[in-house]
Amino acid sequence: MTSNEVREKYLKFFISAPRMHREIAPAPLVLEGDPTTLFTSSGMQPLIPYFKGEKHSKGKRLVDSQPSLRLQDIEEVGDNRHETFFEMLGNWSLGDYFKKEQIPWIFEFFTKELGLSKERLWVSVFEGNKDVPKDTETFEIWKSLGIPEERIVYYGVEKNWWSRSGSPNEMPVGEIGGPDSEIFFDFGTKHDPKYGEKCHPNCDCGRFLEIGNSVYIEYEKKEDGSLKELPQKNVDFGGGLERITMAVNNLQDVFQIDIYKPIISKIEKAVGKKYEDNKKAFRIIADHIRASEALTCEGIIPSNKLQGYILRRLIRRAALKMRQLGVSVTDLDISEVVGSEIGKFEKIIENGTNLAKNPNIKPFDLYQSYGIPLEITEEIFAESARKITSADRKEFEEEFSKHKESSRKASAGMFKGGLADSSEEVTKLHTATHLLHASLRKVLGEGVSQKGSNITSERLRFDFSHPQKLTGEELTKVEDLINLQIEKKLPVSFEVVSLDEAVKSGALHFFAEKYGEEVKVYTIEDFSREVCGGPHIKNTSEIGHVKIIKQEKVGSGLLRIYAKLG
Repeated sequence: MTSNEVREKYLKFFISAPRMHREIAPAPLVLEGDPTTLFTSSGMQPLIPYFKGEKHSKGKRLVDSQPSLRLQDIEEVGDNRHETFFEMLGNWSLGDYFKKEQIPWIFEFFTKELGLSKERLWVSVFEGNKDVPKDTETFEIWKSLGIPEERIVYYGVEKNWWSRSGSPNEMPVGEIGGPDSEIFFDFGTKHDPKYGEKCHPNCDCGRFLEIGNSVYIEYEKKEDGSLKELPQKNVDFGGGLERITMAVNNLQDVFQIDIYKPIISKIEKAVGKKYEDNKKAFRIIADHIRASEALTCEGIIPSNKLQGYILRRLIRRAALKMRQLGVSVTDLDISEVVGSEIGKFEKIIENGTNLAKNPNIKPFDLYQSYGIPLEITEEIFAESARKITSADRKEFEEEFSKHKESSRKASAGMFKGGLADSSEEVTKLHTATHLLHASLRKVLGEGVSQKGSNITSERLRFDFSHPQKLTGEELTKVEDLINLQIEKKLPVSFEVVSLDEAVKSGALHFFAEKYGEEVKVYTIEDFSREVCGGPHIKNTSEIGHVKIIKQEKVGSGLLRIYAKLG
């Protein structure tokens, strides 16, 4: 069965009676209005406001197939099942049906529509903790469907709790999540003892493959650290198209499904070697090139920041693996953007070769300055008759560990500085950016347009186009205009419309952003109308008072304003 057939069967199954879901268009890989993450990593990501009670224009039962990019598994790519780029089949209940409907439906889809034997299915459920009870209801439902007790496994928050941040303790204020129930396909292969004494569904030996996960989104993290039940109970199912196709065809290798066959064949032809003899390298190249092409199709270009940095990293990792196989990625008939980046990287390696002739240059110097990994540095040093000693290797590992930790902290700080939570302060300041944007346009003219924003619970930062700094009088006018709208106690409302309708209605939007077919347009009476996907208050009076702290020029024709509440 092809991946297209699996996708079509899934969508048709949930659209048809008695399930009656409505199909929604997939979101872009880079979400408009969501600076809390670099990429869309699941189908539920754009739906978070609706789990909290907002009404979706297509109702309470939704289904789609969402292209997704996840980077937490990038180091795992090379085994039989991990990918950075994939399609996620998803169905959702927004306060409608719950466990007793979802579990039998997805069981029916896997066993009847796709023909998977129920004897080869295992499931996991949440064992409970001090905040959330043991999920015995889900256990009993699976048991009633014919899954024996020995194939229903309980796990804790590490495996069977879902939120975007991880366990309940790691969830920031305003984040939602809940227990989940995963479905695994059993290939029946012999357990490899190096992965532990006993095999189980979450074992890494390759016997089991997760093919679906039903998340029961019931809780929201409150400011006092507790979990509070949401006003509605939601279902969020996700299953990787590639992995499901792998199980349906009983292939213990995701890179053997139809999606990857064309690129694997191209690599074999370019390299002159067989996939079976070079699996890890072939898998990394195939995954990274597929992910890179998906990003370039959305207008992302390689750079040193944010999405562009990730694209550059993917391309370079693929290029390195091709180099180790003795050929260039340009032999694969790839896009101009990807090919150009590879050309730049090859020049970097040439520079590294010249630098290596200097005996004072250390292996980590080449990594830090040019991103050249240790295995390539070994080759470069060898060309200069140098060897990497055990002391060199130890020094590299120590410096690399420090580098990873500092990068992790910087990344965490960056995302905390975006809309990393939906706390009261962040929501107020996010709504205040709409008032600030509209006020700037009324005081300075309609040539002003937003170029970026960054919000913490302490302040907002707003970047916009304007040729010179504002005068003191202009800053005062902008601040007074914002606070006047707050004093007027204006209602903040939204509607979901097509992008064309939003544009025709005069809603502010940004052509640099990627929008889906439908967008949310937030209106603050006749003062502001803007396309946005972030959290908002319901009335301007909730903001209190806005104070502009400072302004600065950050580039040609680009200004930045900082403001806070109070």
